[in-house]
Amino acid sequence: MTTPQQSIDNTLEVYFTDIFKKHEYRLYTLVSHLTKSDQYAKDVVQEVFLKLWIQRSNLHTIDNIEAWLYKLTENRVIDFLKKTASERKLRDALWINIHHMAGDAEETISSKEYNKIIDKAIDQLPPQRKRIYRLSKEDGLNYNEMARHLNFSRKTINNYFLKASVYLKNLIIKD
Repeated sequence: MTTPQQSIDNTLEVYFTDIFKKHEYRLYTLVSHLTKSDQYAKDVVQEVFLKLWIQRSNLHTIDNIEAWLYKLTENRVIDFLKKTASERKLRDALWINIHHMAGDAEETISSKEYNKIIDKAIDQLPPQRKRIYRLSKEDGLNYNEMARHLNFSRKTINNYFLKASVYLKNLIIKD
């Protein structure tokens, strides 16, 4: 013999099953269309009906079950779209940072390679040109300071520096 509570539970279960059969496919189709995600559509529909199942004893208080289901589904889809939008922004920001970091690394490698080529070319200069070029580029001395430091005329410094620069330019362009 069934108790009154068992009878109510059986009635609620039948009612729930009818609601599920009537609305499950339409809700799934709606969510799938809006989110373009089969898996998310299945998850949302499951969450909606789980919430309905949990509240099955209060089904009699819901005036319009279809509106209730669609409103709950709509809220879940909005949550999904917000989350997706924020994840997309985060992914885009990360991509930009990774791309920027890769560019920086590439520039650093290129810069290091370029500096190696320059250093190798400078080492091939005759001793006086090499010394004057390094005093100018590495120590930051101007022609007058180098002339005083080396006890050369400014014109000699200019001549050595010009020849060193032309030689380096030609050597680097050749490489």
